[in-house]
Amino acid sequence: MFIPENNRYEKMVYNRLGNSGLKVSAVSLGLWQNFGFGSDFANAEKMVHTAFNLGITHFDLANNYGHPYNGSAEENFGKILDRGMREYRDEMCISTKAGYEMWDGPYGDKNGSRKYLTASLDQSLKRMKLDYVDIYYHHIFDPGTPLEETALALDNAVRQGKALYVGISNYNSRQTEEIQKIFKELRTPFIVNQPSYSMLNRWVERDNLDKYCLENNLSLAVFSPLYQGFLTDKYLHGVPDDSRLAKGGAPWLEGQLNDEMLTRLNKLNDIALSRGQKLSQMALSWVLHNKAVATVLIGASRPSQIIENAECINKLDFTEEEIREIEEVLK
Repeated sequence: MFIPENNRYEKMVYNRLGNSGLKVSAVSLGLWQNFGFGSDFANAEKMVHTAFNLGITHFDLANNYGHPYNGSAEENFGKILDRGMREYRDEMCISTKAGYEMWDGPYGDKNGSRKYLTASLDQSLKRMKLDYVDIYYHHIFDPGTPLEETALALDNAVRQGKALYVGISNYNSRQTEEIQKIFKELRTPFIVNQPSYSMLNRWVERDNLDKYCLENNLSLAVFSPLYQGFLTDKYLHGVPDDSRLAKGGAPWLEGQLNDEMLTRLNKLNDIALSRGQKLSQMALSWVLHNKAVATVLIGASRPSQIIENAECINKLDFTEEEIREIEEVLK
């Protein structure tokens, strides 16, 4: 039986999403990897318990997590809830997403149609045995579906009581602005965009997405803040044999860990050490330093990583000199 720590809310930082009443932990747990079919269930359960005991309240899923067994991460999360955590459901902010390929045929492919989004949410709720999710995201912009249809489908999920708030993911600033106009007309509780963002991937700054969200009462919930592990001490001396990169688990990163990248990572590591942090902790603190960011979504393969990364909240401030040094390395 799971009995959480009594002091779990004493250290974590909680930030409001947009101008809503919903707060989320500054560090959130994403269940993309290591929670699906074939993963060590006992380890997955321990990671969720560890996160909750650290004051992490936001658990982020998607319909296709657990690929190639789509939905298996949600199923396992539902099992974890059943094994002693369901009584704490009201202390959690649980989100899921839909948008990528999910099931066979034209209605389950990559899209944002009303049919797909409605059916997918019903499936997700069934897998997790939930009456509702706190946040329901459209996972990726779909140029083949009218934006109004996607917005109406998300709004309908709220009106049906199957989601409390809605969000979008992988939308740029222009797409975010367009759908927000529709949500305002519908009075939909649209509060968050979930993009990738890190020291090594700063497209949200170039796109002015962070600026737009800050000025328009939206927050960013950032995924891949450690750039798939590059911003940890794991890759400071090259590609280790047990890494996802070595095993072909991140083909989009192949060729990026060259001498220039290694030099950059080691310089960033030196700055982190001078701050009394590990590189991963500084990378998370740096992302949270952006006022548009409410939470960073971390992934993990073992509980110790969650404990280590959650400590980023102990040093969220940067001196002007530290920012200057970091920018010099990243330019």
